[in-house]
Amino acid sequence: MHIDARNIENNTLIEGDICIIGAGAAGISLALEWINSGYKIILLEGGGFEYEAKMQDLYRGKTTGQRYYPLESARLHYFGGTTGHWAGFCSPLDPIDFKKRDWVPHSGWPLQRPDLDPFYARAQTNLDLGPYEYDAREYERHDKSLIPLPFDNGVVYNKMWQFSPPTRFGAKYKDTIVNASNIHLYTYANVTTITAKQNISSIEEVTVKNFAGKQHTVRAKYFVSACCAIQNARLLLASNQQAPKGLGNDNDLVGRYFMEHLEIKSAEIWFPEPDLLKLYMVDFGKTKFRAELAISEQKQEELKILNGTASFTPLEVARKQPAFIDIWTADPKEREKNMADYDKREKNDKHLKGFRNFELFTRIEQAPNPNSRVTLDTETDELGVPRAALHWELTSLEKRSIRTIYELIGQQSGIAGKGRVKLMDYLQDANDNSWPSFTGGGWHHMGTTRMSNDAKQGVVDANCKIHGIDNLFMAGSSCFVTAGSPNPTLTIVALTLRLSDHLKKRISAKT
Repeated sequence: MHIDARNIENNTLIEGDICIIGAGAAGISLALEWINSGYKIILLEGGGFEYEAKMQDLYRGKTTGQRYYPLESARLHYFGGTTGHWAGFCSPLDPIDFKKRDWVPHSGWPLQRPDLDPFYARAQTNLDLGPYEYDAREYERHDKSLIPLPFDNGVVYNKMWQFSPPTRFGAKYKDTIVNASNIHLYTYANVTTITAKQNISSIEEVTVKNFAGKQHTVRAKYFVSACCAIQNARLLLASNQQAPKGLGNDNDLVGRYFMEHLEIKSAEIWFPEPDLLKLYMVDFGKTKFRAELAISEQKQEELKILNGTASFTPLEVARKQPAFIDIWTADPKEREKNMADYDKREKNDKHLKGFRNFELFTRIEQAPNPNSRVTLDTETDELGVPRAALHWELTSLEKRSIRTIYELIGQQSGIAGKGRVKLMDYLQDANDNSWPSFTGGGWHHMGTTRMSNDAKQGVVDANCKIHGIDNLFMAGSSCFVTAGSPNPTLTIVALTLRLSDHLKKRISAKT
C-alpha cells in the first residue's frame, strides 16, 4: 500500500507495529521479510520514486579533514536509495574482519563470520546473485580459462567478488511493496526527530515532515532507522530535545568511527608477456564474478596491516582515466557526463589480445578512528534539521598497509618469475604519511552507530538495538565495527535479515 504523505490531512496520526525509517537496501529488505506476516509495517521514505534535486539537497553538508565527495552526491534520497547508482560489487567480510586484532585499535565485533553465513546466503537472493560460493578454486575448477597468478596462497590469495546486475531495489521491489496489504509505504515522509518516552527507555513516536508543509506523527511498537551511516547518526544527534547529546549518545559515540574504503591507484605490474588475466577482469553488465588479490590472514597478523585488495586495470586504460574524487561532483548533470566519458574511454581501450602491464588499484579498510566522525552543523536544512558535518580522518596505518600489500605482491611476482611491481611515488618513502590529491573513497559510509555489547564501546548491541532504549534499532552499515575490504551492500542486507529474525523472535515472545 502506498500513501503520499503530502496528500493526507495535516497532523495525521499513523500507527503500526514496526516503523522502518528509510527505503534503501536495508529498509526494503526488512519490509520484504514482513509481507503477509499479520503485522502492520510502516515504511517511511523521505523522497518519492524518482530523483529530485530539492530532496537531494536535504543530504547536503560540510566536510573537513581528508578531501571527500560532496555529501549530497554520495547518497540518493528516493525509494530504493543508493542502490539507484551502485555498481553491484558483492563479497562477504572475511573471518579476520570480525576478530579483535591487537594492531587495529577498536576492532572486534560481538559476532563472528559463522554467525552471518546463513544470512549472507539468504542475502544472495535479494541481490540477484548466484550461489553463496566465494572460493576462487571452485570457479577455477569449472572454467579452466580462469588461470590464477602463480602466487603462494599463504601470502597472496584470490578473493572473489560476485556482481549483482546490479539490482535496483526501487525498480525491482516497488510493486511488491506497494501491493503488500500489510506494508504501508509513505513517500515524502522525512523523519525529522525521534521522541522517546519520559525516561528515554523506549521510543514513543517519530515526526515526519515534507515540502508541502505537512507534519505527521508515527507511533509503533518498534522503530528501525535504516538510513545510511551519515543520516542514521544525524537523526540520533538531532533528536536532542530530551537527551541533550542526542539519543543513544550517553557515551559520546554516535557519529564517531566513520569509515570509508580507501580507494586509490597504488602501483603498476609489468609482465614479460601479454596476459588476459581473465579471472581478474570485469566488464560491467556482463561479468558475473572476478577475483582481486588479497593478503592472507596469517600475513596480516604477522605484518600488522589492515585488510585490503588489489584489482587490475590495463595501464594504457588507467593512465587516461582521472580519479573519481576529481570527477564525482555535486552537480548531477556534470557528474553524469564525467562518468559517461569515463566509461566510454574504458570501453574503447579494451582489447582481447591481453596486456603486458596493468595498474594496481587498492580498496582497503579504514582503521576505526573516533576522530573520524559525523556531527551536526549550525546550518539547518529546509525542514529544520541541522545538516551533517563530516570530518574524515585517516591514520598512518592505512598508508603503511597499502605499501606493505604491494611489497608482498611484488615479492610474489618476483618469486614466480611472473613480473615486477612498481610503487607509485606517494608510496616510495616509508616515512611519508601524507596522501596524494587523488586519494578517494568508495562512497561506502560505515560506522557511526557501531556495534558492541559494551555500551561504553558501541551505540548498538549485537542485535542492532540502541543501548538503553528498548525498541529502537539501527539497520545498515552504520552498525559496522570494521569495514573489511568488500563493498558493504551484501553485509548490509545480511545484517538486516538477521535483525528481522531477531525482531520476529521478540514479537513472538511477547504475544
